[in-house]
Amino acid sequence: MAGTQTKVGRRTLRLTNLDKVLYPATSTTKGEVIDYLVAVAPVLLPHAVDRPVTLKRWVHGVGTVDEPGEVFFQKNVPDGTPDWVPTHDLVHRSRTTTYPVLDEADGPAMLAWFGQLAGLELHVPQWRVALDEGAGHDVVHHPDRLVLDLDPGPGAGLPECVVVAHACREIVEGMGLTILPVTSGSKGIHLYAGLDGTASSDQVSQIAHELARTLEQEMPKLVVSTQSKAERAGKVLLDWSQNSGAKTTVAPYSLRGRERPTVAAPRSWDELDDDLAHLSPADVLGRVEEMGDLLAPLAPRAAARPSRSRRGKGVPRAEASDDDAPAGDGPSRAGGTRAGGEPADARPPSGTADRLATYRAKRDPARTPEPYPDASAAAPSGQPVAGDQPAARDMSADDDTTGDAAADARPTFVIQDHRARRHHHDFRLEHDGVLLSWALPRLTPADPARNHLAVRTEDHPLDYGAFEGTIPRGEYGAGEVRIWDAGTYVAEKMRDDEVIVELTGRPDGGLATDGGPQPPVIALIRTDGDTWLAHRIDPTRRRRSARHRPATASPRAAAGGAATAAAGAEPRLTELRPMLASPTTQAEQRRLAHEVEPGGPWAVEMKWDGMRVLCATNPDTDRIEVRTRSGADVTTSFPELRALLEAVPVPAVLDGEVVALGPTGAPDFGLLQSRLGLEDAPPPGSVPVGLLVFDVLEASGNDLTGLPYDARREALATVLTPTGGIAISDVVDLPWHEALATSRELGLEGLVLKRRTSTYQAGRRSRDWRKVKHVEHADVLVVGWSPGEGDRASTLGSLLLAERDGDGVRYVGRVGTGFRDATLTRLAATLTADETDTPLLDDVPPDVARNARWVAHPVPAEVEHSGRTRTGSLRHPVWRGLRHDLR
Repeated sequence: MAGTQTKVGRRTLRLTNLDKVLYPATSTTKGEVIDYLVAVAPVLLPHAVDRPVTLKRWVHGVGTVDEPGEVFFQKNVPDGTPDWVPTHDLVHRSRTTTYPVLDEADGPAMLAWFGQLAGLELHVPQWRVALDEGAGHDVVHHPDRLVLDLDPGPGAGLPECVVVAHACREIVEGMGLTILPVTSGSKGIHLYAGLDGTASSDQVSQIAHELARTLEQEMPKLVVSTQSKAERAGKVLLDWSQNSGAKTTVAPYSLRGRERPTVAAPRSWDELDDDLAHLSPADVLGRVEEMGDLLAPLAPRAAARPSRSRRGKGVPRAEASDDDAPAGDGPSRAGGTRAGGEPADARPPSGTADRLATYRAKRDPARTPEPYPDASAAAPSGQPVAGDQPAARDMSADDDTTGDAAADARPTFVIQDHRARRHHHDFRLEHDGVLLSWALPRLTPADPARNHLAVRTEDHPLDYGAFEGTIPRGEYGAGEVRIWDAGTYVAEKMRDDEVIVELTGRPDGGLATDGGPQPPVIALIRTDGDTWLAHRIDPTRRRRSARHRPATASPRAAAGGAATAAAGAEPRLTELRPMLASPTTQAEQRRLAHEVEPGGPWAVEMKWDGMRVLCATNPDTDRIEVRTRSGADVTTSFPELRALLEAVPVPAVLDGEVVALGPTGAPDFGLLQSRLGLEDAPPPGSVPVGLLVFDVLEASGNDLTGLPYDARREALATVLTPTGGIAISDVVDLPWHEALATSRELGLEGLVLKRRTSTYQAGRRSRDWRKVKHVEHADVLVVGWSPGEGDRASTLGSLLLAERDGDGVRYVGRVGTGFRDATLTRLAATLTADETDTPLLDDVPPDVARNARWVAHPVPAEVEHSGRTRTGSLRHPVWRGLRHDLR
């Protein structure tokens, strides 16, 4: 069957059976499907580029209601895939799947090819490949959007979904995010909110789950957040689970495999309240021509690679009128910015304008009974929740203030019941002359196993802590305000990304009677922008930090305390994630150089080029469990680690790194790859591995995460006896420059600095641990480039690099970061003027060479990098500039 040769963009496709009917009810043919996909490409691609695509294929058509067509999901690229189709491998526990990945340059041709395969539905995750961190089993996905799938159960439909959609909008916009609707083309509505790509899939899923549970509690007759079919009749399932890194959602503008062709179509909020119906392909193309892409505000920049900070503040705030703002505290009337365009969650530096300007801007003292401090009398701006700043009064064990006097000196808190348009509570902490404030849609959690959503709002005056009354209708936050509980607090942590406070409220206050553990200890953890999670800590199940622990507490006793804990307690890792180190800038390293010294506040460990794992071991049951930082179970991949059963005589949870040594004796992550995904013992001749342990989280049933670092290291030395390939990662008691030099001489990645007083913050990236990577420079040759995409479409995507090798050159990687816009423009002009069809080298990987463009003469340049791979390629190269002196 010869088919038809058709040029789409820069590619020529062989299309067959174009008259084949894929939708019998409307006689829609394969040719018409392909026509739609190519026509809609300009608005579809921005929401699907750089995402692995799963096709839902109806090879013989969708059939009829009585005889539906056969359908299957295509994940792996099929045989016969054109060699220009980009792909991405995802490593699963027992297999690796190779997905097609849409790109800007060949996107229209790929969509036509999908149509040729009768791939009617395109399903994509909420994350993009460019934002991934790590690789293989250890990859961490960072979504750049949040999705809520409103799925009506039996007896419910689009009208019910619309009601729930508006309720979701109110909460999400109160979090400072823009959220837009898409009628799914099937039964319900999808809601998308843009994110800045700094939070992980797990964090985003947790936020979405809390939102779903909040609405389920507020609208129990209409909303359900669990998949149970028995509970779904007449209700809308608010499916939050599609934010998981392992799940996908049908892409906006994708066709649907229904009886008649419909589309997942972006809509405006206004039209949701009209006679809503799903749209056909012709409807959608007409709307696009008339209105453009209604989802465009959420389209990511294809080439963007945001900072890896887990606590970024880059989430844009939604523009909202008074009616759209959350009742109580939320974004300002000016769309979430202060005067002059400052982000609403920003704080002015010490000595500048006061911190209550936003509070006053939202209120008219002539119309509301709320406290209204004069600007001249307002508290001066100081340090907000940031760094290691204490609260106004941080009561530690060595305070000489006691009894009632101590209580009076402590900073205050208040929780106010705010019965506004959306009933919620406001949590406020006295700090630095103001009340730090969070809006709580579901109050503070009483159950330590459940987290609640919290949204950071503007600072309030101290007098607001005693306010009760009615805010008049038409004013910001109109409604009744009553104090639910109030008192004082002791701060254990007061940072810009984490707050932990122990509250002492009223004897008859809400905290004393909410059924939660006492005394109430509340943790607030920032996940993204102004979005936080509130967690109730059970004080009976945690070790207090050193300043609260009796002087007689012994880490050795805790580690070996079989007498005080049940022998054989089975440690589990399913929900546990390791503590992560934050990166350091060059300026921070210069400061740390003065602090890192023998006996100083920082312990220094080597940074190993291995795989981070948590290990649970129990010699009483002869059981060991090994999981990566993402939670993947790799126990069978590393049977050598069963030596832990001999090395550790008590049940324990350890944190460490699996390493494989290269020919130079230094750890080599590349050698570990052959050991992943094994379900049986590794074959003879496999690369041997060892385990370097640097922390202990649990021993003999005792939770050690609340102990300071030095105490945990003492406990580790007590519970672990090095044996075979199991060793303790040494603390390097050297000054800064000597420690760095030692790491470099050993061929390691760098250093990890750990604050000696720090507790173990599971699952968090903390500034109590800092990673310092070696930076090396290399003279390279630019031999080609990959075309740019998105905001780099007119310049370059990345440069292909080589080094001289005898009489020739060899490929050493590509660099895509470190450029200024002006540099990209100049480089594009220089390289394009010297373009040729013939590359200067022949060892460029096929997936890189496929879309590459070449130069006739190599261009000398310099890059920074963090080391070399086993094959000699550069790790994490960053552009420094051209080297005209080396021509």
